[in-house]
Amino acid sequence: MILHEQAPKQAHRPKLGSHMSISGGFPKAIERGLVTGCEAIQIFTKSSNQWRARTIPETEITEFLGHIGQNTISTILSHASYLINIASPDNALYKKSVTALSDELQRAELLGINGVVLHPGAFTSSSEKDGILRIIDGLNEVLADRPKLKTELLLEHTAGQGTVLGYRFEQLRAIIDGLESATSVGICLDTCHLIAAGYDIISESGYQKVFEQFDEIVGLNYLKAFHLNDSKKPLGSRLDRHENIGKGHIGTEPFRRLIQDNRFSKLPMILETPKTEKNSPKLIAADPMDLQNLNILKSFRIS
Repeated sequence: MILHEQAPKQAHRPKLGSHMSISGGFPKAIERGLVTGCEAIQIFTKSSNQWRARTIPETEITEFLGHIGQNTISTILSHASYLINIASPDNALYKKSVTALSDELQRAELLGINGVVLHPGAFTSSSEKDGILRIIDGLNEVLADRPKLKTELLLEHTAGQGTVLGYRFEQLRAIIDGLESATSVGICLDTCHLIAAGYDIISESGYQKVFEQFDEIVGLNYLKAFHLNDSKKPLGSRLDRHENIGKGHIGTEPFRRLIQDNRFSKLPMILETPKTEKNSPKLIAADPMDLQNLNILKSFRIS
């Protein structure tokens, strides 16, 4: 991942942050991240539940780019729309999803965003094999149209609910193996999704085993980011239900291990935990739950 210049004191520890609202314009997300004490943020570049997207004004792009590298926020990710499903056997939805994903990458490139996080998709009425092949075709089409892509495409490991793909490391590996070029593709691991999918990172021995498996099957070189979320549901539930840090079935120790794990010392780790307030276009304020969760995570750092 292409990272912006960062302060020396942050060079050898994870960049912690949270998902921020773009309400009022893209620059507002960075401002909200700064007052929250973020070193990395994630945003949506359009409504997560709509196909249409407003054109980003040049003035907004310029202001947003002007913020990057000029403060403590050194990494910015975006999350692709939840409507995108390039695993779908429905040709109309598949084509719409490919177009939408291409647009997501274009918007991210305009804004200088480091990576776009994408849920691989659900095979619905087809099969796991056909769904994976569909994902591969869609990604190859999108990436072929953008050979000089600087923004990375990050496939998010999923909880495995219903027919959603990407919840097994083997599925992620199969997608990567099918790509004509994977140079701009990486993986984002979500702690809640790991637990939901049956990967035990709760116990110390389980934690070690899970990342050994990931390295053997996918490769740690593909791991580019984490979503840090506790889980309202237990190990193996296959349900994606985020909870605040230390308030769910994961507890605090696995997060301490992640923060102190030298293998992940340069990666962004971003909260997608519940918030207490809705940001209005004029509100630039830290959400109390973001502050609480970040303070817990920051307390695990070794000076």
